[in-house]
Amino acid sequence: MTIFPQGVCCKKIEFEIENNVVKNVKFVGGCPGNLKAISLLIEGMPIDEVINKLKGNLCRNGTSCTDQLAKALEKFKS
Repeated sequence: MTIFPQGVCCKKIEFEIENNVVKNVKFVGGCPGNLKAISLLIEGMPIDEVINKLKGNLCRNGTSCTDQLAKALEKFKS
């Protein structure tokens, strides 16, 4: 799945879901070191755990790259 986040430096987030587990998260743009580390940390986590950890994590403009990912995962679930 590919999303185009709003209000953040990251221009695109790509991820896969397999058996309710988050896989292959890639952020395009933004802070590469931090976002690559976050991708590695959440690899293999259940969707709900990622949402709980990342939703509401704010940077600027009332959101963040990780908050945008959490919102996308919520939409994926519905």
